[in-house]
Amino acid sequence: MAEQSSVFDMIGPVMIGPSSSHTAGVVRIGRVARKLLASAPKSADITFYNSFARTYEGHGSDRAIIAGLLDYHTDDTRIKTAFEEAESAGFEYAFRSVGNASTMHPNTVKIKAVCEDHDVTMVGESRGGGVIKITEVNGFGCAFSATQHTLIIRAEDKKGAIAFIASLLANDECNIASMSVNRKGKHDEACHFIESDHAVKAPTLEYIKSLPWVKEVIFITGIDF
Repeated sequence: MAEQSSVFDMIGPVMIGPSSSHTAGVVRIGRVARKLLASAPKSADITFYNSFARTYEGHGSDRAIIAGLLDYHTDDTRIKTAFEEAESAGFEYAFRSVGNASTMHPNTVKIKAVCEDHDVTMVGESRGGGVIKITEVNGFGCAFSATQHTLIIRAEDKKGAIAFIASLLANDECNIASMSVNRKGKHDEACHFIESDHAVKAPTLEYIKSLPWVKEVIFITGIDF
């Protein structure tokens, strides 16, 4: 059955303009990167692709992505002064553009954000009306919107891992909305992307982190954009 659209999806979010695709969606992508980093970024390299590469300055996508990385909401008036806010925070950034990436969505942006002791690289698409899709995290392909609780587990490609993680979440009364696994190769590293209707409990997260075959665990609660 086809997914139904809400009125919100059709008219877009409350936002600072000029465009839901080029401003609101971009703010949202930046906020997801900020949540994945779990800290205020010290620096960021940002690459705009295709339509974004040609229009990001005129449509304010450059200010929007910085605003998102500063954790501003889509209706925050500080989006207009994001560059000045970043300078005050000691946040350095650089923009790049690639105008012809045929395999990518027209409105794609890649972010490498760095804080004191770690970094995150993320690719996101702005799909219209403020709707976004995250398509890559730290080199692993994915497809999530961050509107639901999202658990990311980087681990060894271990037999039974998917069933084991699913059972842990079931015991936590977490209803899995979607789950995908991307791996570098057979018996190499794999990354689990799990969206759920309920937050994962702290003891469960700590237990998953303690497993010897788990390399990294990131959990972001559903983001109120």
